[in-house]
Amino acid sequence: MDSLLRKKLNRNNIDGAILLHEINSENSDLKYVSFKLIDLQIGITYREELNWQECCIVVMTGKITFTDGEVTHESIGTRNAVFEKKPTDSVYVSNNRIFKVKAETNARIALCYSPSSKQLPTKLIKGADIKPEHRGKGNNQRLVHNILPDDNPSANSLLVVEVFTEGGNWSSYPPHKHDKDNLPEESMLEETYYHEQDPKQGFVFQRVYTDDRSLDETMTVENGDMVIVPKGYHPVGVPAGYTSYYLNVMAGPKRVWKFNNDPDHEWIINS
Repeated sequence: MDSLLRKKLNRNNIDGAILLHEINSENSDLKYVSFKLIDLQIGITYREELNWQECCIVVMTGKITFTDGEVTHESIGTRNAVFEKKPTDSVYVSNNRIFKVKAETNARIALCYSPSSKQLPTKLIKGADIKPEHRGKGNNQRLVHNILPDDNPSANSLLVVEVFTEGGNWSSYPPHKHDKDNLPEESMLEETYYHEQDPKQGFVFQRVYTDDRSLDETMTVENGDMVIVPKGYHPVGVPAGYTSYYLNVMAGPKRVWKFNNDPDHEWIINS
């Protein structure tokens, strides 16, 4: 298995866009989730043909104009930095469409993909319509922005969420997994984490492990890194003094998020 920790690429892509991350089935063990992170300077246009994939375009920072030739959304995006903690605008685009994104300001976009064969309408997911959700208690608290949850019927496979965790707290915790296609008890969903920290010199720890420890990798994750979760439990610990942000993308054979906690640690939520 390839390393689960991925560093920035920082390479020029088509027409002046800067490709920071690219995760797909050719460079990872993932079959259902693909991901790109792209920086666009003001005035730069990025174009892509989706074929048999759907895509959620998350406007991480800055403002963009989106078009698929039929639907256009102008100057979308709500923040200059993710740690403003404002829910941002996103656009869902179905398979077999061509889309263009033009940077109205310097912008960073996340492109979240999964396989798709049923075409659905292009849809703007407004940040103003996303209600921030506070989860957990004690040292297990985090702030969640559900961009594309499983109760939103706008997508065939994709699930997309942003999570903010303050220093001294744990997230994706107690350790949980969703790697078995065994509904209603558990769903099989691959996952990626794109991480940022505030201040930027910060780091978090993320462990990805299975019950039999055939996979057991603990990583020091720095600002701008990605972690791939093909299976297993995947908790995140945030050191004091720093705030963690991550963007999760999930997909699998069924668009249902049903997880199970590690039984060794489930007592934590019952105590």
